[in-house]
Amino acid sequence: MMMGRHQLELLVVTLALINCRVAAIEDEAYWMSVGREELNNALNVEVNNKVAKNVILFIGDGMGPNTVTATRIYKYKESGRLTFEKFPHVGLLKTYSVDKQVPDAASAATAMFTGVKVNQRTIGLDANYQINDITHCDNTDSRRIGLTSLATWAQDAGKSTGFVTNTRITDATPAALYARTSNRKWECNAAMPPSAKNCKDIARQLIEDRPGRHFKVIMGGGKKSFEANSPPNPKEPVDKSLCVRSDRKDLIRAWIDDKLSNNLSHKFLTNVNDIKLLDTEGTEYILGLFTNGTMPMEYTRNKTSLRIPSLELMTETAIKVISKNENGFFLMVESGLIDAAHHQSTARLALDETVEFDKTINTSINLLKQLNMLHDTLVIVTSDHANLLSINGYPNRGNNILAVAGISESDDVPYTTLTYSIGYAKRPVYTRQGVLVIRQNPTASVNTTIHDYSQQVGIPEETGLHGGSDVAVYAKGPMGHLFHSIHEQNYIAHAIAYATKIGAYQCEQSMNQSYIHFSSIYLICTLILSLLYFNEVTVLRF
Repeated sequence: MMMGRHQLELLVVTLALINCRVAAIEDEAYWMSVGREELNNALNVEVNNKVAKNVILFIGDGMGPNTVTATRIYKYKESGRLTFEKFPHVGLLKTYSVDKQVPDAASAATAMFTGVKVNQRTIGLDANYQINDITHCDNTDSRRIGLTSLATWAQDAGKSTGFVTNTRITDATPAALYARTSNRKWECNAAMPPSAKNCKDIARQLIEDRPGRHFKVIMGGGKKSFEANSPPNPKEPVDKSLCVRSDRKDLIRAWIDDKLSNNLSHKFLTNVNDIKLLDTEGTEYILGLFTNGTMPMEYTRNKTSLRIPSLELMTETAIKVISKNENGFFLMVESGLIDAAHHQSTARLALDETVEFDKTINTSINLLKQLNMLHDTLVIVTSDHANLLSINGYPNRGNNILAVAGISESDDVPYTTLTYSIGYAKRPVYTRQGVLVIRQNPTASVNTTIHDYSQQVGIPEETGLHGGSDVAVYAKGPMGHLFHSIHEQNYIAHAIAYATKIGAYQCEQSMNQSYIHFSSIYLICTLILSLLYFNEVTVLRF
């Protein structure tokens, strides 16, 4: 088919415009324009001093600054921004624990959820308790021992609470919302030593104690810790962290019976179809256990037929269920597999998990808009700790973040943009040739951009280690400006409590309301006395 003259002219003009756009020079005028635009955005940021009715706290486990930067380049190239990077308020968190410069997830999450920094590998117990200390179990009423969390404070204020994770629901980060234990590994009874016979495992605390039993939403993996003697799923990968219950307790049945006895609408979910068929309006409590152990990474989940929901779908469902309370809600969402990918030195999997995390955040914000709740909701995105991912120099602008950055001048061997300073080495990094130690070519017989490629590491270890750098915290919504500087990690709980007027800050709202009430009465009385005085003076004059 031949083109008409006008069609041909239009095509030429279109191609010319595209070519101009591609050939645009990022010169002085360009960067001055970019700077002015950013300045205008900053000048137009509004400070929202309203009390936050709702809170969603997103935790990217292991999502350090380099993970965020690499994901941004991976998804949008250098000049792009992730959803949460567009939030108006940003701060930094110092992540050290009481006894370690570099934290683990248990101590970091406890700090964020309780407002108190603690020792490594402990949950919900302050610095008076060390790892494996069982003295906190001597009191039979375990609810009175240890720290209370944002979940308890929110429940005391009449708010609905819940959490979503793609790890196990007894893993360190979610457990810090509801458990008190001197060892984060005590997820079920089989993991506990005989000396801890008076202690409750983490799974039992979730089902039997407060605040766990009052969560409106619980979704994630880890079914084996709740149901003894359940058959294994041959389609699931082996989970080394799996805790298999051995005391014949059926905690899933206990959760269902508790809701039945209290005449509460509830649903136990096991697969993605259960979620899609869920009546979110008519259901008040949900417990979703979708895998025996940790849930699969997004890349693996998309390739399997296990009918496992995504983090995005779980979070969207959680918001719909939890948002029906007129008093508001507190929801914690953890993307826990970013860290899992880093521990295996598989950078692309970590970036994919971060992309899914960002997608979940974007979907949640859009849903809040649809529900007309965004203006009342404080949305926070942060991490518990960093990892040891490095972004190396000097790749060209636009280079694939997963590809080769350059060639080392010392050994003439290529190196990739992303490496790990310490971590798991799937392939030998160094070989010995006589007295020399030679670094291997990372591109030899392997594509560095595939999902299961394991980056080279400086110091090989059995698993990747955490990093001790500060992590960013991003916020939007009521009181989002409270995150504005370099903060201690435990500040998260205090800022959320103040923003929502729960916990230690709940009485401030009552005091403020009383003050306003008193001030109103005082003002009215003053006006009446003034009028009486004015009338008396007027009468005397006449």
